[in-house]
Amino acid sequence: MHSCKSQVYDNNSTDATASLASKAGAIVCTEPRQGKGNVIRSMFRNIEADCYILVDGDNTYPASVAPAMAQAVLEQQVDMVVGDRLSSTYFQENKRRFHGFGNLLVRLLINRLIAGRSAHIEDVMTGYRAFSRTFVKSFPITSRGFEIETEMTAHALDKNLVILNLPVDYRDRPEGSSSKLSTVSDGLRVIATIFNLLREYRPLLFFSLCALISFIIFAASFSGVFMEYLNTGLVPRQPTLLVSLFCLLIAVLCVFSGLILDSLARKSRRDFELFLMSMSKSLNRDQSIYASSTCFEESAKSDGLTLTISPPSICQASSRPQSIQGATA
Repeated sequence: MHSCKSQVYDNNSTDATASLASKAGAIVCTEPRQGKGNVIRSMFRNIEADCYILVDGDNTYPASVAPAMAQAVLEQQVDMVVGDRLSSTYFQENKRRFHGFGNLLVRLLINRLIAGRSAHIEDVMTGYRAFSRTFVKSFPITSRGFEIETEMTAHALDKNLVILNLPVDYRDRPEGSSSKLSTVSDGLRVIATIFNLLREYRPLLFFSLCALISFIIFAASFSGVFMEYLNTGLVPRQPTLLVSLFCLLIAVLCVFSGLILDSLARKSRRDFELFLMSMSKSLNRDQSIYASSTCFEESAKSDGLTLTISPPSICQASSRPQSIQGATA
């Protein structure tokens, strides 16, 4: 990993991480807006590279896996490599019981509700990932906190990007180090994010569930009123009848809302594919320009001239060395 440039982002840290990273040769950047989502937004906006390796700065992940992650992105055309803790040593090393339960719950919800049969994610909340340039430059970040991992995973699943689960060893935090992740508040925020992403990426399923709940309430309340009407010919519980009919109306509206939003979601996926095609054409065109300028420079040198042409700064041109950026939050 000699070609990798390391960047450390200081998010209002109170310890000496930033100074130690600077002394070790890393590029230290500052993000004053609190939250991991805000940090990753700054990283993805400011860093240009062919491969991005993202790792939490808590000394819980091994650096020895980074070359394999970079190789998967650069050579196997993987868009997101997930450093899978849950399949290795996480449950032996982790001392926070509810964090382990939360990881399993989030993984279950993501795989059942969003992934479906298209893919399977082993570790949604991992802080060790590698990304392609395609992923980084096409990912709209809206999260501010720790729910960013869930948002990244949902984006990759919805847009049918190539995902690789790579088991990595996990070790617990060093003594004296504490996690900023709150088990209750951040856990509830992550679960709320999952349902918001379900509404955004799979609206037909989301609104069908809402319609089903409303229809069950309608059936339960209307059946008693209807049986009483058959027996007596009267409807004494008119408020119950109104509530049941209102629930039926909500169920119908949910079905049509799901159908409309599902069409919009499908159009969004088609637009994304067109965006990827235009990005690929642009990169291929700039690669050809770079190759032509390099040949022209060699020809000028052979004629005894001194001429330097600066190629365009495009990161995925295979005719020049690829760049790898490692970012630590």
